[in-house]
Amino acid sequence: MNFTRYLPFVGRLLIGLPFMASGLGKLMNYAGTIAYIKTTALPLPAPLAYVGALAVELGCSILLILGFQTRIVAAIFCLFCLTTAVFFHAHFSDQNQTFHFIKNLVMTGGLLQLVTYGAGALSIDNRGSKRGGQASGAVSAG
Repeated sequence: MNFTRYLPFVGRLLIGLPFMASGLGKLMNYAGTIAYIKTTALPLPAPLAYVGALAVELGCSILLILGFQTRIVAAIFCLFCLTTAVFFHAHFSDQNQTFHFIKNLVMTGGLLQLVTYGAGALSIDNRGSKRGGQASGAVSAG
């Protein structure tokens, strides 16, 4: 049995679960999240940014874990990570914020792998694939 076929699912799970936890944290702390959003230079009203963050973190994390529309979802997460890095973590005099800025860049790099190579064998995207590998239109690694 080829265990590498399970690795893309494990990767999607390890990327999706922290986003889901973050979204649930925002859901449980509306007032605190709104107050934090208001402290940034984000050019959106705080309630709209809050709803957008919930949609991305909760909705896209579920889709990513299931492997549904993985390339599109990963691209949305890339934009989300870069946006939050710039508007929430670009305070380089604060070591903690610098760490979070770099963390967001690292997550973007991992998500770009999903944009490029797709969900892998164990996914809704590939449920009909006879090869059990990449969906049609996938970029070849070789």
